[in-house]
Amino acid sequence: MTEKKQLHILNLGAGVQSTALFLMSLDGDLDIVYDFAIFADTGDEPDAVYVHLDWLKSLEGGTPIIVRSAGCLGDDIINGTNSTGQLFASIPAFTRDENNTKGMLRRQCTSEYKIQVVEKAIRRDVLGLAPRKRIPKDVELTQHMGFSYDEAGRAARARGRFEMRGWSKVRFPLIEDEMTRHNCVVYLEGRVPHHVPRSACVFCPYKSNREWLALKKHDAAGWERACEVDDAMRTDRRGKRKAELYLHRSGRPLKDCKLDEDQLDLFGMECEGGCGL
Repeated sequence: MTEKKQLHILNLGAGVQSTALFLMSLDGDLDIVYDFAIFADTGDEPDAVYVHLDWLKSLEGGTPIIVRSAGCLGDDIINGTNSTGQLFASIPAFTRDENNTKGMLRRQCTSEYKIQVVEKAIRRDVLGLAPRKRIPKDVELTQHMGFSYDEAGRAARARGRFEMRGWSKVRFPLIEDEMTRHNCVVYLEGRVPHHVPRSACVFCPYKSNREWLALKKHDAAGWERACEVDDAMRTDRRGKRKAELYLHRSGRPLKDCKLDEDQLDLFGMECEGGCGL
């Protein structure tokens, strides 16, 4: 039997957990060395994420980092389209109807602007495949994701998605080593010369009041961008009202919200968790 070529790809979100995996591979603390790391750029990460990503790229001997994008998600929302020119990919915005009943949209943005971008980069940049070509039978591909030991539920959902697709295996090294997010934070304290930011769009609705307030206080450009996207979801280019969609769970315009830090952290509600790794 011909031995298969093993390829190990890190899905790099540039947050705490995937940064820990990137550095653990570099330091020889994992049982493999990553062949590539892939960062799917939505175009609207906090500035600190892009600074941190540049630092990871600068590390001598580090895994090659591929950065790819399906377009700027914020611009697409404002323009009412997605990366293919169809109706814009839904972010999990909060809704409110005429009876003041609140709800939440289904999330499509992670699939289109994260998952599909990584998969396309693997096929095109790593394997050099033309569109619709199958992965060679002599290649065994494994994607590594930074879900930590305290995120077993998210890992189980992601594993199910990989099993349905079938063309790639998946591993969760932090769960294998029983490392929690806190363990990752402790590991990074002595390894990274700056605070490792959370990776998520500045306008991601999965934010607590504390996180919205931190954005407003410490990232003026990010806050203005979030308010711009929030307003655009309710108004078309002619200035006419088009929907009752909001980034803040209160169902009020973000710029008018009282951010008193009393809201519970919503990050644990995230359906995939992939953006915040």
